[in-house]
Amino acid sequence: MQVETASTERLDLVWLSPAALEGLLDGRRSDVEQLGGFALPDDWPNEHDRRFLAYRQRQISKDPGEARWLVRAIVLRDEARPMIGHIGFHGSPGRNSRSDPQAVEVGYTIFEPYRRRGYATEAVRALMGWAEGEGIDRFVASIAPDNVPSLALVGKLGFREVGRHWDDEDGEELEFELP
Repeated sequence: MQVETASTERLDLVWLSPAALEGLLDGRRSDVEQLGGFALPDDWPNEHDRRFLAYRQRQISKDPGEARWLVRAIVLRDEARPMIGHIGFHGSPGRNSRSDPQAVEVGYTIFEPYRRRGYATEAVRALMGWAEGEGIDRFVASIAPDNVPSLALVGKLGFREVGRHWDDEDGEELEFELP
């Protein structure tokens, strides 16, 4: 079975289907690895990410059309194919902190051993490129004021700060749009 993937020179962004999310939450790691064609980190998902994945699974239950916009594994394109993080949008167009009906909001995590190598920038560019292929050209990001690496990333990509809000899970977040 072919899994939808957006690729760059170094990375594959492998869509985590509803079946993959269910497998992760049920502890069927080998099924997910086989389905996605990558190796999961031993300690993933942790408790925080289990809550995140369960939330995304609930979104899909309410609206199956959301699934394609949600979680993708960031996979290093080498022989071992390790999952080095995850990326996705908060939902389909219109589901974003700015309530912009034409925009999608990007979120991402690179696992600690793989940080500071440009993977997050590469993955965000690739995901935005995928969304542009779907007719989207408006992007939003919400970042904690003390998340210096992510603030640098959105600055490098041309995002501009446009506001702030309170997130019950993450606290204060600055809002950015790509003009």
